[in-house]
Amino acid sequence: MSLSPATSVPSFKEYDEAGISHEHWKIVLISGMGFFTDAYDLFIIGVVMTILKPLWHVGKLEVSLTESTALLASAIGAFAFGRVADILGRKRIYGVEVLVLAAGAIACACANSIWWMQAAGLIFGPLLATALLATHLSPNIVWRILIGFGAVPALAVFWQRRHLKETPRFEAARREAKQQTFMSGFATLVASRKLLLYLIGTSAAWFLMDAAYYGNTVSSPLVLSVLGGNHDLRHKLLSQLAIFVLFAAPGYGLAAGLMDRLGRKTIQCIGFLMMAATFSLLAFVPDLTHRAGAFLAVFGISFFFTEFGPNATTFVYPSEIFPVKVRTTSHGVAAAVGKLGGFVGTFLFPYLMHWKGLLGAESAAAAACVTGLAVTWFLLPEPKGRTLEELSD
Repeated sequence: MSLSPATSVPSFKEYDEAGISHEHWKIVLISGMGFFTDAYDLFIIGVVMTILKPLWHVGKLEVSLTESTALLASAIGAFAFGRVADILGRKRIYGVEVLVLAAGAIACACANSIWWMQAAGLIFGPLLATALLATHLSPNIVWRILIGFGAVPALAVFWQRRHLKETPRFEAARREAKQQTFMSGFATLVASRKLLLYLIGTSAAWFLMDAAYYGNTVSSPLVLSVLGGNHDLRHKLLSQLAIFVLFAAPGYGLAAGLMDRLGRKTIQCIGFLMMAATFSLLAFVPDLTHRAGAFLAVFGISFFFTEFGPNATTFVYPSEIFPVKVRTTSHGVAAAVGKLGGFVGTFLFPYLMHWKGLLGAESAAAAACVTGLAVTWFLLPEPKGRTLEELSD
């Protein structure tokens, strides 16, 4: 890091123009394990609830609460940890949160009733679940293994997370800034009209994406059940695995490869548009349920454009367009609102399915995506090709 001679402001040009190194890939792996855990838990809870329904005689209210309450709790965590990271530093809390994840997963695996469970992902989830179901182990053991495994990836990176260096931009900002209080960061965001609009845009887009995405993902066994037939849980898991491998994973890869070329705003708008189109097809074309191949293709395409779209960009946006002194505060607020959207979508989706089937559930998801498109188009800038200092100036 160097200082600009004219302004004595730190210059991060050498960081911005540096090539990808071994250290970068290490950080990607360590930080990515958090997303792995989130995706695994997201998927597994739907499978676990399918196993527990006959074991514990679970009703619709208990199913909705179990599949959604962890999202509500994670909203509180994102809000609080985001602000604390701007006060104490990223390094001080990086690693603490994975211990919370691990403790929650282990505690869930030891639960004796539905009122003890937290939520619980995408490709590894169905693989592990299918393998365990093939062993003919007791269902009471299978669901505990599936939930408890969520602690493994979190614990695997705890030590590495605690020993990562603090980000240079935060270190520079901390040397220049006065001591922050918990509320000062929120006051900064509210005082600036531009930052407030950005906060509303990033939060609303994340809320709407999670409402549509989490509802469809957690309740994917319920969505696939409309195809009828006498398929058992293993066959449904294999269908979901095929969708995630053939559609979701390539969508992520394409987003990573094209985000700096097409831009965040373009990808997010394309994603929301195509999500709305595919969800509308599922809602308003009832004949699709009689053609399994066409139905699975449309459902899969919705996952492709979720990953090549807002699920890849909603968490990138607040990392780039806010000043460093309130960056994790803003990210925490947006993530918290997003998780609230996930809670709403996950809680309501089963009720909408029982009320009007795909028409009720998928039309609501399509409406959320159309609104997300409008929010992105009118409230968010295009960060492509600009430094973090230029974006937050």
